[in-house]
Amino acid sequence: MYDDIDVQLGRRLRRRRRLLGLTQEQLATCCGIRFQQVQKYEAAANKMSAGMIARLAQALSVQAGYFYEGLEVATGVKPAQPRGRARGRDVLPAGAVAAPGPDIGTARG
Repeated sequence: MYDDIDVQLGRRLRRRRRLLGLTQEQLATCCGIRFQQVQKYEAAANKMSAGMIARLAQALSVQAGYFYEGLEVATGVKPAQPRGRARGRDVLPAGAVAAPGPDIGTARG
């Protein structure tokens, strides 16, 4: 099973590889994988890890963000909203400005 993001990544991968005139085998060799894996990535049959996206981007001379360009996802997932305490610190209301605290680098005494 695949989703829209996997399809997008696979399409962008195939597009860039072809633009550079590389075969799946040549790209796979650069990334230390088998050409079948490149086939699966391009077909969105397998998901790419963050590390693999970085390796593919380097082999294709692009930034990792290249694969996500033009992506529009309607997942229905709402962005997380912090509540209460975050990482042990109070969260300020929207628009509030924190008061300056003491300099951590100064000696006390």
